[in-house]
Amino acid sequence: MNAPVDVSFFPRHAKPLTSYKPYWAKRFGVAPFLPMSRAEMETLDWDSCDVILVTGDAYVDHPSFGMAVIGRVLEAQGFRVGIIAQPDWHSAEAFKALGRPNLFWGVTAGNMDSMINRYTADRKIRSDDAYTPGGQGGRRPDRAAIVYSQRCREAYKDVPIILGGIEGSLRRIAHYDYWSETVRRSIVLDSKCDLLLYGNAERALVEVAHRLARREPIESITDVRGTAFVRRSTPEGWFEIDSTEVDQPGRVDAHVNPYRMVSEQAKAQGQTCAREEEAQTAQAERMQPLRFMANPALPHRGRPPRERTVIRLPSYEQVKADPVLYAHANRVLHLETNPGNARALVQAHGSGPAARDVWINPPPIPLTTAEMDWVFGLPYARSPHPAYADERGRHDGPTKIPAWEMIRFSVNIMRGCFGGCTFCSITEHEGRIIQSRSEDSIIKEVEEIRDKVAGFTGVISDLGGPTANMYRLGCKSPEIEAACRKPSCVYPGICANLTTDHGPLIRIYRRARSLPGIKKILIGSGLRYDLAVKSPEYVRELVQHHVGGYLKIAPEHTEPGPLSKMMKPGIGSYDRFKQLFDRFSTEAGKEQYLIPYFIAAHPGTSDEDMMHLALWLKKNGFRADQVQTFYPSPMATATAMYHTGLNPLKGIHRDERAEAVDVVKGERRRRLHKAFLRYHDPNNWPLLREALKRMGRADLIGNGKHHLVPSYQPMTDGGYQSPRRANSTPPGGRLREAAPSRTSQPAKGRLLTQHTGLPPRVTGGESGGASAPGGAAAVGRQARRKPKSSGRPT
Repeated sequence: MNAPVDVSFFPRHAKPLTSYKPYWAKRFGVAPFLPMSRAEMETLDWDSCDVILVTGDAYVDHPSFGMAVIGRVLEAQGFRVGIIAQPDWHSAEAFKALGRPNLFWGVTAGNMDSMINRYTADRKIRSDDAYTPGGQGGRRPDRAAIVYSQRCREAYKDVPIILGGIEGSLRRIAHYDYWSETVRRSIVLDSKCDLLLYGNAERALVEVAHRLARREPIESITDVRGTAFVRRSTPEGWFEIDSTEVDQPGRVDAHVNPYRMVSEQAKAQGQTCAREEEAQTAQAERMQPLRFMANPALPHRGRPPRERTVIRLPSYEQVKADPVLYAHANRVLHLETNPGNARALVQAHGSGPAARDVWINPPPIPLTTAEMDWVFGLPYARSPHPAYADERGRHDGPTKIPAWEMIRFSVNIMRGCFGGCTFCSITEHEGRIIQSRSEDSIIKEVEEIRDKVAGFTGVISDLGGPTANMYRLGCKSPEIEAACRKPSCVYPGICANLTTDHGPLIRIYRRARSLPGIKKILIGSGLRYDLAVKSPEYVRELVQHHVGGYLKIAPEHTEPGPLSKMMKPGIGSYDRFKQLFDRFSTEAGKEQYLIPYFIAAHPGTSDEDMMHLALWLKKNGFRADQVQTFYPSPMATATAMYHTGLNPLKGIHRDERAEAVDVVKGERRRRLHKAFLRYHDPNNWPLLREALKRMGRADLIGNGKHHLVPSYQPMTDGGYQSPRRANSTPPGGRLREAAPSRTSQPAKGRLLTQHTGLPPRVTGGESGGASAPGGAAAVGRQARRKPKSSGRPT
């Protein structure tokens, strides 16, 4: 039952990660922490590093942090790996701290896109950074991947640079940049890296590292899946498909007149009927079956093989100048994401002698369950590097790293997401194929947390991943899975070929909560409720044993217009899940609440849509204190809608066949959409009254229960303090006192959010680590979403 059987039937025609001959430096053994200084290297008896990783995050040796995973994977292959975390980028000196790497630099901006980390959805500078000791902001540069790569080149010019991480993945082709409001070149060119690895790159990185160790020039490593690099031209043996234009007409033949007589046709052709009849008679006498002969001059027969086919996208100059071609390129890119049928892509940058092609190989082959177990079973310290400890030698005081605090007692059980939400970048980075760990591997990690992690009180804060309930879900047919090109397996409805059995996940939940020393298993990852309702037994197990007072889910909206642009299910799915949630909560004798999250200003959302959402919120008694505004992250489908005003999901054309999208731009309109979500805030009432009158809905202005905003205006200061800051635990301090609720219990039949009176949630940390309701949900949303750059602001 617990054997590491793959959920996906996807053929893994790839060399296993554990089959490589270890590099000679394997003899040095395992480092307690990957070294960050020369002194640590000397303690390990190293004279140099084979690979040096540069990251914009503080170094936390935990499998939820990308640099720790990459570092430990390379170490297990026998390489000596050092880490330079959050270096001073103003000069190259900090990049020389560990000396010259023998093989290559590994560069990443960190777990999160540096621009999304630095700026809010309104382009305001954030004051904190969840991946920095003490939450201190400003410890990494804007566009960190580019800056770090340039400094690495300056430090040691001849050492290859391999770029990876979410920032590189989302910028592998020409992309719209929200912060400069322009289309930028591929990051491969801007960073001047030798090779870009996109997605979860363990398989590609291990192969590249061993080939470099064999002294193979990095310029010759062009056949590894999941990589991007610069080429001057398409090599021989490849078949190029030109996709640089849309709606380009071919040769148009004249229409044939169906009423023209044979004699008239002959006359028009300069012939006579007699000659035509004689020719027909002669032809009938020597009639033979028609045979098609292959042209020996052609290098192939039929369709070219997909593995030797490359699609030429519109050039950088074209997509920068033409929104239609930008949307077209985005659509093609998302169609070529299935490892089973994706073809290589190429995009020209520049013209004339300076012209260069950015070549993108197909996505990497997903890891098997055995490989996932191996990656997550490596000897992680599960703690920040000792260099970040405070004077007591602890990491939960003034120097605590908020992102680590959030995942300290959590377990990642899977990768990937087949939801395909257009505002989210998980699919572009991790892919649609679900990669699951075995049950034994997951239980072993829970036991290690229980036995080895300091401060554990018996509560696991999460068993999840990109989503809470896609563990071991996948396509029923290997042929269909390998051939499918749909962007989502659950939109507009759940695919008939998708396995929705939650049985393996239920078994893990039950086995984990029955372990000695485990008091509670909470589920902190976002729940895909349209899948959950397919398994009422799963909902029962979740609600009765794994909810700590409230459960977060993300309907995102209530109206069909914006939901169709998000590729999210209708609000009816939420209603069905809520019925099960309430029923099973009552069965268990528990008072529990759902916390729905919504997005304002998403492409395709009209002012009327936001008004109806506000009415739904008021009808159901929700008062959201925090508002999520759409954040155009690079390469997302929704970002293409935002930039072009076109819907890539429906096909791109230059005529009326193209679907136009209502794009919410401008500070005033974005403020209005946020105001509808916070309809109860008096500071928003003047703006809402003006908008309702303009929309012809002045009937919603008044002092009755059926009105949205009152007609009177109280005295307000016009300001707003985020509960995230008011309810957050300051480093080394105690939780601030929350404002007392007007009622200890909600009125009968009223639903409340975390901002309107829910009790604190126990997170599994030490005393003083429990969060106030608003702070807990806000921080949980931030830390779960931030590393994936999903398009959700905090």
